[in-house]
Amino acid sequence: MTIHTDLHQPGRDGVSAARSTAFMASYLEALTLVERLHRLLLDVIKDEFERVGLLEINAVQALLLFNVGDNEVTAGELKSRGYYQGSNVSYNLRKLVDMGFMHHQRSELDRRSVRVRLTEKGRGVRDLVARLFATHADGLVERRVLDQAGIDDIAVALRRVERYWTEQIRYIY
Repeated sequence: MTIHTDLHQPGRDGVSAARSTAFMASYLEALTLVERLHRLLLDVIKDEFERVGLLEINAVQALLLFNVGDNEVTAGELKSRGYYQGSNVSYNLRKLVDMGFMHHQRSELDRRSVRVRLTEKGRGVRDLVARLFATHADGLVERRVLDQAGIDDIAVALRRVERYWTEQIRYIY
């Protein structure tokens, strides 16, 4: 990413352009890292699945199983929780049902709504992903990559960005 800013212009709030340019560079780097980390997470899950010989499903589907956990949910609930985008979640849920990783049942009240939950096979994948994440958490601490305070700081900062972006969508000011 490149930044195009006139260094001689003050920012909207009077902050020097040099300062806002530095912030913008850091912001764009953070956005790149978030995107890269998500792709790396999918690659790490894919690598683990290849290592154990689980080739039936992809990493996105595995994360969906992990996030459903022991709950019974609709596609709309998964979307509203912010885990997945529109047709992507419906497609992957349908594939997971077809492959036997999830049960589905039409709602008695609203025949358009389908509730899903993990099968035993789906719980096996969820458990595999949970063990992988636990191993990563242990490794981050053991290798002193992060401690409790560091991971808490990251989570707080990301929640703030999430809240800000959500407000931008809802209240566009």
